[in-house]
Amino acid sequence: MANQGSGGSRLPLALPSASQDCSSGGSGSSEGGSGHPPPPRNLQGLLQMAITAGSEEPDPPPEPMSEERRQWLQEAMSAAFRGQREEVEQMKNCLRVLSQPTPSSAGEAELAADQQEREGALELLADLCENMDNAADFCQLSGMHLLVGRYLEAGPAGLRWRAAQLIGTCSQNVAAIQEQVLGLGALRKLLRLLDRDPCDAVRVKALFAISCLVREQEAGLLQFLRLDGFSVLMRAMQQQVQKLKVKSAFLLQNLLVGHPEHKGTLCAMGMVQQLVALVRTEHSPFHEHVLGALCSLVTDFPQGVRECREPELGLEELLRHRCQLLQQHEEYQEELEFCEKLLQTCFSTPTDDSMDR
Repeated sequence: MANQGSGGSRLPLALPSASQDCSSGGSGSSEGGSGHPPPPRNLQGLLQMAITAGSEEPDPPPEPMSEERRQWLQEAMSAAFRGQREEVEQMKNCLRVLSQPTPSSAGEAELAADQQEREGALELLADLCENMDNAADFCQLSGMHLLVGRYLEAGPAGLRWRAAQLIGTCSQNVAAIQEQVLGLGALRKLLRLLDRDPCDAVRVKALFAISCLVREQEAGLLQFLRLDGFSVLMRAMQQQVQKLKVKSAFLLQNLLVGHPEHKGTLCAMGMVQQLVALVRTEHSPFHEHVLGALCSLVTDFPQGVRECREPELGLEELLRHRCQLLQQHEEYQEELEFCEKLLQTCFSTPTDDSMDR
């Protein structure tokens, strides 16, 4: 057990049950026969309650609110604001733990307990920041500065991957947080973790955070390009970690679909040749995403088609053989469709000359 230190900074072992109820939808328990649903624990819950009530009664009769209904509504609003305040206090407690200096002259047991406490703080923050309001509050409390500056490149791998996961969780689909994270230089560090970290869990979580910062985020994608992110992504696809390979190929495919203007850059990097080389490796479900990325690269892009037709690649023969292999396997139908699409796009008429025109 870690030393208490400042007393109040100690973390709970798990999220309080009220928070769990908030995220679980309906628990099926009765409310003492009152007919009212349980009060929401935060502002998102209160908003959802209002939307549900409005949809259930589109044309409510103009009756005065009963005293019971008024009291229940006041309690619901009070519980929502109180729940939000409690979660902010939990985040402050977590940040107090994470802000403490690492014990310099501690024994092995004390260091292990200190790391466990910090990992618990990061995990609790990740749970809390699934709520976008909490994620915004976390950033206002300077939590993101602490993560990027101190924990992304921390010594223990357990702290690094949890920090990367928390950055991704906060950044998902929230432009203001994405901009703050990019401004702190997190993308460079995340790409370095993806490319070089010895721990597979760190690399997978770094890729998750990178994806949250570059998909549907123009400033993030521009940074990604300046930092040679596509090369890092290709190296990740060449690793032996299946989850890393699949997620890297999926992100590449997504970026090609969303940003076709970068296809020329990828062809200049030799991406066609490298993707074909990956398809030639021992067959695995990962190939579906590689072929999907290759399809995206050649769609409406004659330069990509020409490179696929290079005789030394032997891609046509490879695709026809793969089609025969997959015909009888229903679980590989999407991969088969990608093979057929590539054959149609690259190896049926028209000729190269007509494509140039």
